[in-house]
Amino acid sequence: MSKRNILVTSALPYANGDIHIGHLVEYIQTDVWVRFQKLRGENCRYFCADDTHGAAITISANKQGVSEEEFIAKVNKTHREDFAAFGIEFDNYGSTNSPQTRRFCNEFWNKIVEAGLVVEREIEQFYDPVEKRFLADRFIRGTCPKCGRKDQYGDSCECGAVYSPKDLIDPKSVLSGATPELRKAKHLFIEVEKERAFLDDWISNSGALQPEIVNYLKGQFLSDELYPWDISRPAPYFGFEIPNYPGNYWYVWYDAPIGYVGSCLEWCEKNGEKIEDWWANPKTEIHHFIGKDITYFHTLFWPTTLKNVGFNLPTKVHIHGFLTVDGEKMSKSKGTFVLARSYQKYLDPEHLRYFFSSKTTGRVDDLDLNLEEFANKINADLVGVVVNLASRSAKFAHQTGLSAQYPDDGGLFAQAAEVSEEIAEAYETCDYGRAIRTILECAYRANQYVENAAPWTLNKQYNQALKDPNATDSQREEIKAKLQDVVTVSLNLFRQVAIYLAPILPEIAKKTGELLNAPITSWDEVKTPLLGVEVNEYKHMTARVSKEGITAMLEETKEIMGAVNDTNAATASKWNDSDQPLKDEPLAETITIDDFAKIDLRIGRIIEAEQVPEARKLLKLRVSLGGEQTRQIFAGIKSAYPEPEKLVGKLIVFIANLQPRQMKFGLSEGMVVAAGPGGKDVFLVSPDEGAMPGQRLH
Repeated sequence: MSKRNILVTSALPYANGDIHIGHLVEYIQTDVWVRFQKLRGENCRYFCADDTHGAAITISANKQGVSEEEFIAKVNKTHREDFAAFGIEFDNYGSTNSPQTRRFCNEFWNKIVEAGLVVEREIEQFYDPVEKRFLADRFIRGTCPKCGRKDQYGDSCECGAVYSPKDLIDPKSVLSGATPELRKAKHLFIEVEKERAFLDDWISNSGALQPEIVNYLKGQFLSDELYPWDISRPAPYFGFEIPNYPGNYWYVWYDAPIGYVGSCLEWCEKNGEKIEDWWANPKTEIHHFIGKDITYFHTLFWPTTLKNVGFNLPTKVHIHGFLTVDGEKMSKSKGTFVLARSYQKYLDPEHLRYFFSSKTTGRVDDLDLNLEEFANKINADLVGVVVNLASRSAKFAHQTGLSAQYPDDGGLFAQAAEVSEEIAEAYETCDYGRAIRTILECAYRANQYVENAAPWTLNKQYNQALKDPNATDSQREEIKAKLQDVVTVSLNLFRQVAIYLAPILPEIAKKTGELLNAPITSWDEVKTPLLGVEVNEYKHMTARVSKEGITAMLEETKEIMGAVNDTNAATASKWNDSDQPLKDEPLAETITIDDFAKIDLRIGRIIEAEQVPEARKLLKLRVSLGGEQTRQIFAGIKSAYPEPEKLVGKLIVFIANLQPRQMKFGLSEGMVVAAGPGGKDVFLVSPDEGAMPGQRLH
């Protein structure tokens, strides 16, 4: 059977941040799939690169006092090191700021223009008046116009909605915190709507997408007119300038997926391959692994691009969910926003590969890293079952070697070999959890064999026979042969398990090859026992997960994230302010600036204050706005201010345009502004020195 030609990519990590364990969900899933394909003998290549363009890169480089090129080169180095530490092997890892990517940006653009998909329009775009620059969508945050979630990006929400930044409620610039202004600028657009028929057919019938993704795209996007894709950004912008449009640059999401092609070309140039054999050969499969947050870029814009440039459409877009930790979104304050480097400092990267794989189903579900479950699963599965199978026999096999013929094992080796295709099918569909369950069943049976055969007892008998002057050579050889047969069976059963787990646990697979003097190179090796070889001295393969290691990792993460928090958070922590009041009374729903403008907050001076004998909570106040303007206000602050005469002369803040309310004790013509949970814990809000009665708060 001929080999499959398979090209695989993961989403490009942005060169403006470190790799964290949330990223690793995708790269581990992809690496496992690629390793499986290579172990099966397929011609599979894995390409990725840093996503390097955009205003964020310029801002970060300026803060460090270096050029953008120097900044992204440094990040590229750390990204490569982090991935390597977790056993993630790329055939090529490049950068979108490469001549190879620039070449295809130009070639693709010319063909898209020729196809009549590009239009120029004058649009209103948000502009930061403080930073004096137009804002990319991701540099605007506000409330989603579709679901009301707060603190969402300018172009998309966690709910899956996509919208124009102008539709965002209460937008703010991420760069300065200022409210951005709308200014006019000319932009280039790709009219994706012209490819609706193609996209509808590809999404519905290609088989490239999971069923839930097909339903999502049809419901969220194809049910309405597709937005034109805003493909350009005005200077200043770090990226590739668009030919014939001086001062305009391709939007980062245009050249990011083209970075897949650029990275592949880098590899082709080094290995004497043709780029057309990988991107324009109908026999080549294209597999993209991405998170669900960038679904529409890879299932609408990218297929539109590929179709119009004559490149292969994706064979499969493997879309996964997000990572949660202990059932919650990763948190910097709780230490669960863990950087790859912090994890590897205290815990074994292979353990994370195993745990993530055990939770991977091939669906779009979120993956939860429950830290207690993580420790228990590693200690039970890897240490207690898999590695234990080797350690209980290898030290005896070092003395005996493996038998020349495979002994009778009651059909265990054949039974494990029979599930080869079942496990392979689970890997192929990214259902790694199912693969692991089947593999562990083989390991459980093998451990039961070792328990019953008890090689430690045979070894003890053999050592006693060696010392016994009455034992004959034939008796000694008979015991040794039994011991050799037992370790031959147990280590071959272990080797089958190690081969099956090799895509997930490459280090343990490597150590298995070193132990048995036979590197694991092929999936089919599960079908043939290893015989007649010497066994090296057993070396430690993995350790138990300690609670101390987990605690140290979380504490370091808290410390690191505390150091990189924004200025406001750092200033707040200086005063050690508790978050309990906010927990007791969460923020109200967002209002618009128009809603707020209706409230007339004024400075007032208390000129009279007295008890209301019939009332349990109220004080009667006379508040001056200056001159002869006064208001009578009944305020529920009696418990906090039992001596009202002491309030006379105090400046306060009050709502001056509240509709008067007739109460039992008289007419109340406003409401004082106070903080606190109530009772004795009420605190009138006062203005700073220099404020005058009658002044309005803005």
